[in-house]
Amino acid sequence: MVFVSIDLTHPQAAVSRTPGKDVGPRRRSELASFLRSRRERLDPEQLGMPTGTRRRTPGLRREEVAQLAGVGVTWYTWLEQGRQINASVQVLDAVARTLRLDQAETEHLYRLADVPAVPAVVNCRRLDPEVQQILDGLRPLPASVVNGRSDILAWNRSFALLFPFMVNAPEDKRNSLWATFTSPKCCHPYVNRGDDLGRMVANFRARYGRHVGEPAWDEFVKRLCAASPEFAELWAEHGVAEGGVHVKVFRHPALGDLSVVSTTFDLAAAPETRMMVYTPNDQSTREKFEMLRQDTLPKGLSYPCGHSFEPPAEAELASRPGAYTLHKV
Repeated sequence: MVFVSIDLTHPQAAVSRTPGKDVGPRRRSELASFLRSRRERLDPEQLGMPTGTRRRTPGLRREEVAQLAGVGVTWYTWLEQGRQINASVQVLDAVARTLRLDQAETEHLYRLADVPAVPAVVNCRRLDPEVQQILDGLRPLPASVVNGRSDILAWNRSFALLFPFMVNAPEDKRNSLWATFTSPKCCHPYVNRGDDLGRMVANFRARYGRHVGEPAWDEFVKRLCAASPEFAELWAEHGVAEGGVHVKVFRHPALGDLSVVSTTFDLAAAPETRMMVYTPNDQSTREKFEMLRQDTLPKGLSYPCGHSFEPPAEAELASRPGAYTLHKV
């Protein structure tokens, strides 16, 4: 039995800070040095950026941070140069997520940027190892952990065997909502997706309501609307709904149709993060799930259209950089 320690405490909001005129330049200089140090510690390859041979300094480039955070390159450059510019909480929050800042670092960023009142910050940290143990212990049930934007943060082997196209995707597209709306129709695994799309978008909008104006969220919606006219049409309807238990049918090249019940559990230790578990809805699916436990699926699978269906090797699961890291969503 695994016991998970859950910390529900949040830091108190700090009081307003207005440093004297002689402190301003020093504070901005400290902000510039802090941002550069956080940027330089990141691994471009892990964030899906091309590595190439022309990188003369470690970490991300300024323009890459701006791109990932959804802010202007000139604005971010000025911020990192210590210029006297105004920065909103929403934009700083996007920069903090992009730079993978933890709770203490994010609060430090707010103070250096002279935000009038440093807000209480949701705890930012790596997913506890126990969460992955729970996922692995649920086999043969496919299970994953997702954040508010539906980014897939962690998964077990059964999930990888069912949805290799998701776990193999670049980190910025390793997202269940993105996969649902952009996977080619010729090999889409979601058989009854038409019955569920409106609810999925309405659930997402309910979560989006807590992040209106945040660049990362707005950029994700913009990209998905551009990639999927179907999503754009549903998004324009402004439907809102809460989650629940739903029956889904997936089609697998080796196992055929799988009827499952999708159940979601909120992770109290990681706000706006939830565990999604698929349980068999009939005896046939229950028997097929045993093949996921035994990991005996044939190699070299493909869809009738010819698209590859190849799960990652078992060893690759533990090395995925985005699989275990939880950031503020």
